[in-house]
Amino acid sequence: MAVDLETVIASRGDDLRHILVVDDDDLFRESLQQNLIDAGYDAITFPDGAAVLEFLAESNGADLILLDWRMPEMTGIEVLRRLRDMGSDIPVIFLTALSDQMYEEAALIGGAVDFVEKSRSFTILKRRIDLIMDGPKGRAADEVPALPADALTMGLLRLQPDTGRAYWNSAEVSLTLTEFKIVDYIARRAGKDVRYRELYDQVRGEGFVAGIGEDGYRANVRAFIKRIRQKFREVDDEFDQVQNYPGFGYRWRADE
Repeated sequence: MAVDLETVIASRGDDLRHILVVDDDDLFRESLQQNLIDAGYDAITFPDGAAVLEFLAESNGADLILLDWRMPEMTGIEVLRRLRDMGSDIPVIFLTALSDQMYEEAALIGGAVDFVEKSRSFTILKRRIDLIMDGPKGRAADEVPALPADALTMGLLRLQPDTGRAYWNSAEVSLTLTEFKIVDYIARRAGKDVRYRELYDQVRGEGFVAGIGEDGYRANVRAFIKRIRQKFREVDDEFDQVQNYPGFGYRWRADE
């Protein structure tokens, strides 16, 4: 099903926040689009990954993408991979009927900012959207008041909160703003154990509930930590500063 790009672009509201919905289920896609419009967003829908990639390749932008995991020909995770290869950093929320924790972790490690089951109410989804657009993940680094203004230099680590940049042994580590916030938070508490919930609050906001079960947020935190470790090990394969505290959380190792 082709998308008329000229019609889509002409219909966009310049004063609204733009959300792209990508889902092969016609009824779900249209229902979600109407809910988003009623909530005050500009919502454009696409039936498959190829259509949304074509739209973005034409230099069109968006504030957020809601992306189905299971689609024919090109899965959601493949669409996300191609988006990142294009250099696009548009926040992506996966929408899926899959509730297994492995899918949630794969989505977050792949570069998504959230993972929401389709069975959740629109109210829940809207809160996730608002947190992403209004919170740290939806702002430029220099617009986030939660980041401390002072730089941190500790051993081989150097953090610059004013620009959201991290360096290890003088090599830049390409962290997202969310990942930077986590590293900054635990590094400034080097040697102290930081709880899963405490780290999750840095990402989603205090008291926010997500994931599967009462402690579902732990899967999100583990996924972020795994990705942070991978990025530091890309510049230093012996990196081991982030340590586990089983059943509790993590700590940044304090060098003596």
